[in-house]
Amino acid sequence: MSTDREPAIPKPDVPRLGQMTWTEVERLDLARTVAILPTGAVEAHGPHLPTSTDRVIALAMAEDGARRLLDDGVPALVLPPVDYTAASFAAAFPGTVSVRPETVTALLVDVAAALAGWGVRTLAFANAHFDPAHLGALYAARTQIREAGRVDVVFPDVTRKPWAARLTDEFKSGACHAGRYEGSVVLAREPKLVREKLQRRLPPNPSSLSVAIREGRKDFAEAGGPEAYFGAPAEATAAEGRATVAELGAILAEAVLAAVDSP
Repeated sequence: MSTDREPAIPKPDVPRLGQMTWTEVERLDLARTVAILPTGAVEAHGPHLPTSTDRVIALAMAEDGARRLLDDGVPALVLPPVDYTAASFAAAFPGTVSVRPETVTALLVDVAAALAGWGVRTLAFANAHFDPAHLGALYAARTQIREAGRVDVVFPDVTRKPWAARLTDEFKSGACHAGRYEGSVVLAREPKLVREKLQRRLPPNPSSLSVAIREGRKDFAEAGGPEAYFGAPAEATAAEGRATVAELGAILAEAVLAAVDSP
């Protein structure tokens, strides 16, 4: 049987806040627990991937990273994802929900304050959405949360060194929105959400979003993605998706361990 059609990889057995009662949360070692917040978007991902693509990837990163932390003796708790965020590059496409960056920042600051009220001291962002406005909102939230002095924030931004160099060639090219990189993860995690027959017929789009952003382009159409995808969707495989999830989880766990081990 082709590896592309293998069932989705099983989700690790990690604590998930949305599945727990408050008394079960209370019994956690909250001062040592790392709360992991997946951050994605509701936005167009070509004609073949769901608007929840970033959520799927962020949650996969969070769960794999949590499993690795637990294996290293660090308690971890996966929070329900934040889906609504700034998504200005895809805003012109039906199905995209874009909110103001300051709304996102305020939400994340409030989430951290609530966690601090439980006694949680470390919050990690597992991010899979790379719109510049969204990334700016995450960095602003990290600054404000740290300034409050109750919770530390770990944010391994995979668009930057050293993390970016560990991901796939398509990802590093910048032509990776709804292409091989993202399509592979969705095939591995949620294959029923992929319009696979259509995906296999889509021609590659080598236009680089990262280059377009540096050149001042403001949306997918200006960046050369009239169908809201970049990269090579037809080349996506579940096997590559599983390898990518493992690398994303390793990046998250390493960043957290470096933070909790530092003075």
